[in-house]
Amino acid sequence: MESFRQRNARARWTRVIGYLGLAACGALTPLQSAAADTPAHPRLILQITVDALRGDLLDRYAHVLGEGGFRMLLDEGVVFTNVHYAHANTETIVGHASLATGTVPAVHGMVGNVWFDRQAGRLLYNIEDAKYRLLSADADVDQSTEIDPTQKAAKSDGRSPENILSSTFSDELAVRFSGRSKIFGVSVKDRGAVSMAGHAGKAFWFSKKTGDFVTSNYYYDQYPAWVSEWNAKKAVAAYADTAWTLSKPAGDYIFGDADDQDYETDVAGFGVTFPHAYGPADDKYFTTKLTLSPAGDELTLDFALALLDEEQLGMDDVPDYLAVSFSSTDYVGHAFGASSLETEDNLLRLDRVLARLFAAVDKKIGLANTLIVLSADHGQPEVPGHLHKLGLGIGSAAYFDADNLIGPAMDATLKDRFGIGNALIQNYFHPYIYLNEALIALDGLDAEEVSGAIIEVLERQPGVAYAFSSAALMKNRLAPAPTATARMVVNNFNSRRSGDIYVVFAPNIYINDFDGLRVSSAHGSPWRYDTFVPVIFAGHDIQAARIHREVTPYDVAPTLAAYVGAKPPSGAVGAVLDEVLKD
Repeated sequence: MESFRQRNARARWTRVIGYLGLAACGALTPLQSAAADTPAHPRLILQITVDALRGDLLDRYAHVLGEGGFRMLLDEGVVFTNVHYAHANTETIVGHASLATGTVPAVHGMVGNVWFDRQAGRLLYNIEDAKYRLLSADADVDQSTEIDPTQKAAKSDGRSPENILSSTFSDELAVRFSGRSKIFGVSVKDRGAVSMAGHAGKAFWFSKKTGDFVTSNYYYDQYPAWVSEWNAKKAVAAYADTAWTLSKPAGDYIFGDADDQDYETDVAGFGVTFPHAYGPADDKYFTTKLTLSPAGDELTLDFALALLDEEQLGMDDVPDYLAVSFSSTDYVGHAFGASSLETEDNLLRLDRVLARLFAAVDKKIGLANTLIVLSADHGQPEVPGHLHKLGLGIGSAAYFDADNLIGPAMDATLKDRFGIGNALIQNYFHPYIYLNEALIALDGLDAEEVSGAIIEVLERQPGVAYAFSSAALMKNRLAPAPTATARMVVNNFNSRRSGDIYVVFAPNIYINDFDGLRVSSAHGSPWRYDTFVPVIFAGHDIQAARIHREVTPYDVAPTLAAYVGAKPPSGAVGAVLDEVLKD
């Protein structure tokens, strides 16, 4: 397989030779002559999002990478090495929507994986939409989702992008080419697929309940025949009674002698050491175990390759768009940590998945005709136990008991100040505390004064770094926020969805209990380990470079728009990355 560099050089010389021949025979006007030297649009834009791929992990685990996958991107792409999100709540939907729209959650509205909907009086899952049902009647809300409990907030199996309040790059691609671009998003996670496909595209995601890739009637009235055929093959069955085993001898890994760690999480009997057995296909948690391993990415790849072929992407001069979000890195990181044998082997396996994807795209479309961009929705922290083994973070790296955040001390303080205790707090779902507005109004209390009293108690608690009143920050929103962290909280604030108080835990302090499930690590903070991600552009006419200036993931969507001559997404705050457009 030719490298990107070889393909790009050949493509450039083909254009030059064609231009010289046409110019020599007088077939070009001056305007046409100038246009002849401009690269044509890519036939496919392939956007890859690796969930929880912290920005240092590719270099750290480079020794396990082969040829044709990550290494090809790193060697031949424009690699941005200093990329950070500028919003506070670094969760999956927040990052995916930010990549898709080029803006912060204050604008695109996806302030968290869930938020408290005051009108409905309940927690709302980010893309749930009762107006649209799943096409698969037996693939409704999956209550067996052990490692992703935010899904349990959903009261409807319906899914759509309508909660995303800004246009996405994929939407602007549809506008630019008058609806002729084919636009798709694929992921194990519904929110990973829906956000990237935008409002104009079509999305497919994995159902842990059925082992199929599903969609809703926002996108289709019925499944395309090829999707039904792919699901009928039951690709998950191939993993039954097998196991996730190491790809190489243990001695080839950094963590080859550190497989069994007491801080790792055994989810549903998947174990904490290799081999990790998937169990029989009729096990309640069989498909959950698949997503906790490289199998989740392999299934995503197989479906994406079928889509690429069956939907005939990249077969004409109108750019098509395929977004593939790989989720296993996130799930593996939650259960075992960033510094683990499981994460190391998972990245090796994902590297092979990408090599297969790029080879298939090259064969069908040509990598010289494909613009690739890879990034992540957020980073991830180190597990406190691992930091302790290194002599780091002892006493300052730990898990936080969420039950203590709003406890007796809070109740006593509020009763002393206002005559009413914790009833003044309607809901807490990290990172937001929501005040009981009706009770505050009924008793004639001042909401900002109540917030101030709550914040005083919060910031006295060990493990809490800051607590910010949304009202105070937004009252002064035209003035610069006092600190970088405060600015990130402002960037996360949407008046219709955000809570009244934003809680920031200290570095390396986080909640490890979600609906009773213990996890080894949890992202979601404004600290640099959670904001740090890679951004790499490759393929088409991209020239290799390594860029160290600080940029943001919000720059990706405006850069893609500029590349194809589209207008930026409606709320975009990111800048065009000149190094990508430089010929």
